[in-house]
Amino acid sequence: MNSRLAGFHCKPLSSRREALRQLSLLAEADWAALDGAGLSLAEADRLSENVIGLFGLPLSIGTNLVVNGRDVLVPMVIEEASVVAGMSHGALLARAGGGVHAEADAPVMIGQLQVLDVPDMAQAIANLQAERAALLAAADRPHPTLSSLGGGARELDYRALPSAVGEMLIVQVRMDVRDAMGANAVNTSMEAIAPLVEQLTGGRVVVRILSNLADDRLARADCCIPAEALGSAEWPGALVAQRIVEASAFAEVDAHRAATHNKGIMNGIDAAALATGNDWRALEAGAHAYAARSGRYAPLSTWGLADGALVGRIEMPMAVGLIGGATQAHPLARLALRILGVETASDLAQILAAVGLVQNLAALRALATEGIQRGHMRLHARQRQPAPVDSSTEEGAPC
Repeated sequence: MNSRLAGFHCKPLSSRREALRQLSLLAEADWAALDGAGLSLAEADRLSENVIGLFGLPLSIGTNLVVNGRDVLVPMVIEEASVVAGMSHGALLARAGGGVHAEADAPVMIGQLQVLDVPDMAQAIANLQAERAALLAAADRPHPTLSSLGGGARELDYRALPSAVGEMLIVQVRMDVRDAMGANAVNTSMEAIAPLVEQLTGGRVVVRILSNLADDRLARADCCIPAEALGSAEWPGALVAQRIVEASAFAEVDAHRAATHNKGIMNGIDAAALATGNDWRALEAGAHAYAARSGRYAPLSTWGLADGALVGRIEMPMAVGLIGGATQAHPLARLALRILGVETASDLAQILAAVGLVQNLAALRALATEGIQRGHMRLHARQRQPAPVDSSTEEGAPC
């Protein structure tokens, strides 16, 4: 499978679908789902609350991406044409350097208990340490299938924190959730161990919930692009590379710029997460909390020069799954996962990190050269037209 579909967006919709069909990624039964929302009213009613109808968004394909040597087509659900175009363009630039290399940590999520009114904090902590094995076993008990797959509770830690309502004891459990995003599994385990924690500490458990700062579940991606691949008739490649590095440095020292830098990264990640039925709100929360982990809000990606080439790197929490919730309940989410060809949650996390990196690359290249608005507004123009108008290809030439 080759994700380099040159001029894909210039083709009429029917031809784009036929090009995808030729790649044999989908079964014949899948094509009917692509004709509409892919979701019946009855399915929607099971997915959400107080349903009165369906709200459609475009399902697009981001092209040109290579991750760890494998070509990947990226389903993206978003109303903003420039995001899909930008992701495809950034992937094409990264392709000139061999694509993106990515990796992901084990799928470990953190659950938390808040314990108040602890009569003796030192004794409470000693009791928790003594009963560590019992607490981990209690956390695993609701999830025999997860345990059989090699997942389950891994670590237990605790700390005392002062607060406006008095000193509180925070108990944290780290759980390997395998190919799930893990929210339901972790929340269930936290509720399961709460009575035992109260018994051991003499305190009162209030909050029992996962943390969306999944900083034990990071994904990383990097790429190295020859400077000449970044150039155009108007802009020499070496100059473009230098200006991208300068734009990246701006985000490293200014929180206002870093917020927009990271928003651009999340444009692509959120669109792909939504297409696959993953919780993009959780990804947003984790990403921005991680960006502020030093006490100063910073960019999730950085760019530099090495031997005349442009080098980019991103690191961020990536709590995504292939099972549970909408990833299985929504027909088009299942279809999107088949297009991606992922087998594990780690595979998906690596692809999303790569998407974020190339999305950022495209935005920085535009900012460092002609500015963001020229291509952005050109793509916006077709929303106001009854028929398609010319727009830039991923190579930067009109259709």
